[in-house]
Amino acid sequence: MPGDGLVEDYLRLGLRLGRHIDGMVDAYYGPAVLADAVAAEPVTPAEQLVAEARSLLAALAAGEPLDSSTAPGGSGVEDSSAPARRHWITAQVVGLRTTCSKLAGEPIAYADEVEACYGVRPSRVDVEALEQAHRQLDEVLPGSGPLAERLVAWRESHAVPVDKLRSAVDSLAEDLRHRTGELFGLPDGEHVSFELVSNEPWSGFNYYLGDLQSRVAINTDLPVLSTGLAHLVAHEAYPGHHTEHSRKEVGLVRRRQWWEESIFLVGTPQCLLAEGLADLGLEVAWGRHPEARVAEHMAPLGIHYDAEVVAAVADAGEALGAVRTNAAFRLHEDGADPDTVIDEVARWGLLPRDRAAKAVEFLTHPTWRAYLTCYVEGFPLCRAFTNGDPARFEQLLAEQLTPSDLIEQIALDAAAAVPPED
Repeated sequence: MPGDGLVEDYLRLGLRLGRHIDGMVDAYYGPAVLADAVAAEPVTPAEQLVAEARSLLAALAAGEPLDSSTAPGGSGVEDSSAPARRHWITAQVVGLRTTCSKLAGEPIAYADEVEACYGVRPSRVDVEALEQAHRQLDEVLPGSGPLAERLVAWRESHAVPVDKLRSAVDSLAEDLRHRTGELFGLPDGEHVSFELVSNEPWSGFNYYLGDLQSRVAINTDLPVLSTGLAHLVAHEAYPGHHTEHSRKEVGLVRRRQWWEESIFLVGTPQCLLAEGLADLGLEVAWGRHPEARVAEHMAPLGIHYDAEVVAAVADAGEALGAVRTNAAFRLHEDGADPDTVIDEVARWGLLPRDRAAKAVEFLTHPTWRAYLTCYVEGFPLCRAFTNGDPARFEQLLAEQLTPSDLIEQIALDAAAAVPPED
C-alpha cells in the first residue's frame, strides 16, 4: 500500500471515476483493499470528483507527501526522482480533472479536451497533404482504374483466413518476443495470451491483468489483414503494451513502490506515450521496413503477403493516418453528420465504407472520441524522441515520462545538432 499520501488519493480518484465510465480504468493491479473500498462506496457525484481533482492538484503543487516514504513516520525526505515523479502525476491528474469536468456537464472544445487530457494539441491536416499521399499511392499500387477501388481490392486480397489467424499471430508473437528480450529484456514469468473477439470498436486491445500477464483480444468484425498483423502483435504485446506494463510493474511498482503505475487511466498523457511507443514497436524490433521478415511468417502458412508492395504502400500512405484527426474535428467542432463524415473518411482514407464506419464509430464513442490523438500524435512524437536509438525506446518502456518531457528533449537534440557558428 502507498500509505497516506497523494499517490493513494490519485488511485482513489481514478477508481472512483472508473465507476462512472466503462473502460476508463484500462488496467489496475494495485492494492485490492483500495479497489474493494471504492467499489463498496456509493458512486461519487461528478461535481465532487472535480473538487477532489482540483484539491489533489493543489496538494501536488504545495509539495505534500506523495506516499508513506515521505509522510510522517517515513524517511521524511523525497529522493532525487521525486520532482519528475510529481510532474508525471500532476499531468495525469490534469487529464482526470478534465474528464471529471466533462462528466459534470462543463463544456469544453474538442481540441482543448485533447490537449488537457493528452498533453498535445491536435490540428487539422491540410487536404493537400492527403492529395499528395493519394498521388504517391497511385504510383506504387499495381493495376489500373480508380485509386480507392485498387487500394481496397489490394488490401482485401491480404485478408487472413480465420482458421490461419491464430497460427500467424503465434508465429509473429514468438519471434517478436525473442527479439524484444534481446533488445530490452523481459521479466521472468511474463506471458501474453491471445483471443479472437467481435463487436468491439477497436482492432486489438491489451488487457493487462497484473502479475506480468496480458490478455490480447483481436477483433474479427472486419477481416484481419496480413499487411497489418505484425504491427498489431508488436503494438499489443512485444515490444508494445505488454512489454511496457510488465517492465514498469517490475521496475517501478515492485522495486520502487511507485503505486501510481499500478493503474492505467484513459484520458491521460500516459496513454499518448503508451500508444506512441506501441505503434513504434515493430519498427524498433525489426527495422523501418520489416516486410521481408513478416513474409517469412506468412509464406509457410499460405497467407498472401506482397512484401514489396506492402513496403511501398506503407511509405506512401503514412500521411493518411491524419484523416482520423480531420474526421474528429468534423464531428466534434463542425457538428457534421456522422454519415457525412463516414463518406469523407472513406474518400480521403481510401477505405471501403464498412471500415470507414468502424473508424467513425471509434470517434463517436464517449470514452474514446479524443483517444485517436494518442495514435496520430503519439507515434511521431515517440519516433522523434527515439530517433533510432534503442536506449531511448527503453526509456519509454521503463521510465515515467510525459509528452512535454519528450518535446523538451527533442528540442535539446535539435539544438545540439546545429553546428556552432564560426
